[in-house]
Formats: sequence, structure tokens, C-alpha cells
Amino acid sequence: MKEFVYTIQSERPNFIDSMTEEESDVMSDHFDYLKALLEEKKLVMAGPCLDGAFGIVIIQSETEEAARELMENDPSVKAGVMKAELHPYRVSLLQQGYGGK
Repeated sequence: MKEFVYTIQSERPNFIDSMTEEESDVMSDHFDYLKALLEEKKLVMAGPCLDGAFGIVIIQSETEEAARELMENDPSVKAGVMKAELHPYRVSLLQQGYGGK
């Protein structure tokens, strides 16, 4: 399995504070999508910058094409709420047992 990172970013600088109800629903679907990828062991980690600059999603996939498909099926990307960019990636160091809290 290869690792890839995709970044997501809104076109609006204050997106977090100004989401419409529809955008909020899409972002909820985005979160559910990522949870499903985690259960399928395709997601390594994901999360947003707290200042709203962008979010990152690190995934595992056999090919770049399959990784791109995962990214493009992200509800936030599919709905056009977020723009996304995919890059090959390698997790080099990871704190054992890290839970993010």
C-alpha cells in the first residue's frame, strides 16, 4: 500500500464561521465518509487546521488513481464545497499510540 495526502480548502477565508446549512450538511457527510475510510483501514489520519486554513487527509491506496478516486468521492469535494489537491506521501515518523488528544 502507498500513502497519499490530500488537502482540502474552502474558497472562503471565513468558511468555518459562515457555513450555510447545506454546507454544514455536506461537511457532516464528509466526516462520515472519513470515518468509513478509517473503518476500512484506508484512512491513516485526518483533521483540519484550527484556523480554518485547510484540512489534511492521509490515505492508503494501491495506486494514485485509486487514491484520487477516494479524494474525488469525498462529499466535500464532490459537492464543490472544498477544493482538493492530492500528493504522494510517506509517513516517516508516528508517535506510537498517538490519539491526538
